[in-house]
Amino acid sequence: MTDTGHKLEALPSVIPVFPLAGAILIPGSSLPLNIFEPRYLKMVRDAIEGSNLIGVVQPKDSPHAKNPALYPVGGVGSIADVQETTDGRILIRLKGLSRFEIEEELSVTTPYRQVRANWQPFEQDPWGGNKGGSVERDTLLAALKTYLETKGLDADFDAIASAPDDILVNTLSMIVPLAAPEKQALLESGTVSDRCSLLENLLAMAAASDHNPSGNLSH
Repeated sequence: MTDTGHKLEALPSVIPVFPLAGAILIPGSSLPLNIFEPRYLKMVRDAIEGSNLIGVVQPKDSPHAKNPALYPVGGVGSIADVQETTDGRILIRLKGLSRFEIEEELSVTTPYRQVRANWQPFEQDPWGGNKGGSVERDTLLAALKTYLETKGLDADFDAIASAPDDILVNTLSMIVPLAAPEKQALLESGTVSDRCSLLENLLAMAAASDHNPSGNLSH
């Protein structure tokens, strides 16, 4: 297992990617994964023996297609908390390090897909992400509360409200069930402040759509 260090230059030019519908990995956040398909079990084992990194990218097409087209930006994470189950699955947690732009998809002999990653557009990302700008916590939390009430969802609101700004915004961006294009826009937001503003708007639009069937969002 290779220690990638804490520098952009330490990130490899080629990484394996896991196309995962509705999932994004933001720097500084964690994503638990339950791996059971043979090709991705192979990917995890190879990654552990190599760079210890896996990229998460949303498919644009149906995730059930053989090789669905991918969004151009994904998030890479280091593998942690590896646990193999008695029924052959591997449970892991990916610790988000940086976003990346897909420069090209490679022709490979592995059962999983690999890409050449361009890290330069996100040089401020590694190990925490760009935290520039302020976060309007009260406005975001009010939009979240309305969204939860409108959707009839339960959540530990006090625990959510006590999280630090960046963790609050990034975690909500990852776990709120929004459509793939909206999730992608959250991933690609320049700063935590930008992401906060976008998330607030998306939550408000999603809540409003329940009262207005002809609204901008459909779920």
